Amino acid sequence: MDRKYRVMVIDDEESARKLMKAAFRWEELGMEIVGEAASGIEAINTIDDIRPDIAFVDISMPFMDGIEFTKIATERYPNLIIIIMTAIDQFEYARKCVSLPVFEYMLKPLVRTEVVEVLKRATEKLSHIKSSWDDREENDEAALPEETNSTELIKKYVKENLADPQLNLAFIAQHFGFSSSYLSRKFKQDTGKNFIEYLTDLRMKKAIQYAENGYKMYQTASEVGIPDPNYFGRCFKKYTGKKYSEYTEK
Repeated sequence: MDRKYRVMVIDDEESARKLMKAAFRWEELGMEIVGEAASGIEAINTIDDIRPDIAFVDISMPFMDGIEFTKIATERYPNLIIIIMTAIDQFEYARKCVSLPVFEYMLKPLVRTEVVEVLKRATEKLSHIKSSWDDREENDEAALPEETNSTELIKKYVKENLADPQLNLAFIAQHFGFSSSYLSRKFKQDTGKNFIEYLTDLRMKKAIQYAENGYKMYQTASEVGIPDPNYFGRCFKKYTGKKYSEYTEK
C-alpha cells in the first residue's frame, strides 16, 4: 500500500470519538485517524483540510445531523467512504439514508470484528477507485487563463454568502466548475492564503463586529455561518485569543 488511508470520526460524544480512536490498531489496517468533529457543521468546516478517505458519521448530532452531512458530503466528495453509525432506536430514521451512497450502516455500540470487516471492504473499494482529477485540472486551467478574475469572483461570492453554513472549498469549487485541488492551489497563489484561512478570517472579523455590538453568541454564530455554538466558540477563541463573552462585556 502506497499510503495510509485517512479516517475521520464525526460524533457529538467525545467519549465515542476517543473510543473509536483507541479501539483499533489503525496502522495494521493501513489507516490513520487524521481528524474528528463534534457536529456536521464542524465537519463541513474542517473536511477540506483533513481530506479523509473514510468518515464514520453518527446519525444523531445537533445543528447538522448525520443524514444532512451525508447528503452534502457525498455530493461534494464522491469518492468519500461514508459509514453511518446509529443506535437501534434510530434505525428507522437511518432508513432515510437509503437513497444516499452510504457504504455501510453500523449499530452502536460498534463490534470490533464487524468494523474491521467493513474497513477491509472499504480498503478494497478505495484501491480500485480510478481518479480523473488530472484531466479535470487540465480543463480547469484552460477554463481559467479565459476567466482571469475568477479568484475575485469567488471572493465576492464568499462575502455575499458568508452566513451559509455549507460554504467550504468543495462547495465553491463545485459552484464555479473547478476541482477542489486545483482551486485550492489557484486561490493560495492569487491571495497568499488558503481558502479556509480566508473564509475563517472573514467570518471572525464579522463575528468580532457582532460581539462588540452586543449580539448573543448563538446569534453571531448563525450570522457568520457557524450555527454550532461550541465549534464557533473554539474558532473565535483560537482567532482572537479571547472568549466571546470578553468582547460582549466591553
